[in-house]
Amino acid sequence: MSRIHDALKKAELEKSAYVGDGVESSAPRSASAVQVEPSPTSSPSVATMPSFTAPFTFEALVERCAVSEWSPDPATMLFFHNEEALACETFRTLRSRLYQIREKLSIKKILVTGSVGNEGKSFVAANLAQALVQQHGQRALLIDADLRAPNLHSVLGTSAAPGLSDYLRGNSEEFAILQRGPMENLFFLPGGTVVANPLELITNGRMNLLLSRLEQFFDWIVVNSPPAAVVSDAGLLANSCDGVLMVVRSNATPFDLAQRARDEFYGKKILGVVLNGVDAESLTRSRYNHDTLGRS
Repeated sequence: MSRIHDALKKAELEKSAYVGDGVESSAPRSASAVQVEPSPTSSPSVATMPSFTAPFTFEALVERCAVSEWSPDPATMLFFHNEEALACETFRTLRSRLYQIREKLSIKKILVTGSVGNEGKSFVAANLAQALVQQHGQRALLIDADLRAPNLHSVLGTSAAPGLSDYLRGNSEEFAILQRGPMENLFFLPGGTVVANPLELITNGRMNLLLSRLEQFFDWIVVNSPPAAVVSDAGLLANSCDGVLMVVRSNATPFDLAQRARDEFYGKKILGVVLNGVDAESLTRSRYNHDTLGRS
């Protein structure tokens, strides 16, 4: 009996050292402290997210995320090349409108979507994030959550993986999928490895976990999503965000598809509509007459 008692006591001590009263420790653990000998009769466990062994702080994020020499596309990544361009001014106006909305609503995580493809939602998401960090001390995280056709890494001129899909599959932890580039306070989370089941990944609960852990470090989080009238991903991603920006392309987006996309966000905060693809002459004429962001 004494041997059984000693064995049970030893097992209880090992369990306490491993789980720490149910709260994950922020201090590094030695390998001997976390190794658990599997039982020969136990069934295979479900894959779980890698756990942190370092303090979950902004300093740890900066230290552990990848530093990349981005090569932004000069035709589309406006603030990297010509901050005085008229198009940059429209994104500053968009930024101002969001701050005005923020005075009344609690918003930080902004979903940017469209109705169909080729409307410029990725262009809007990327340049909005750039405009947000132009203000002193403001940090922004740009997330490519269009797992069906991720392309933000291409326009920023950086790698696609590891990224969001790798985290959602349980293959990477939060800091390992983040990137820092040459623009101060702008962080990027690429789409990651291409997967065949993006909808299942989006709905597995880890997107909420990711945003809840990272939002404490950023003033704004801009999430690029698939078009809402084509697949249901955007409507589901909106559940994890504080508001939605709709992008429509001038003289291109069919009205019925734009309406269908809007209906996907019934009951959610539609922050406004961005009219993209307006020619420069029209934009100059309308610059002091009306805004390109309208509340819906």
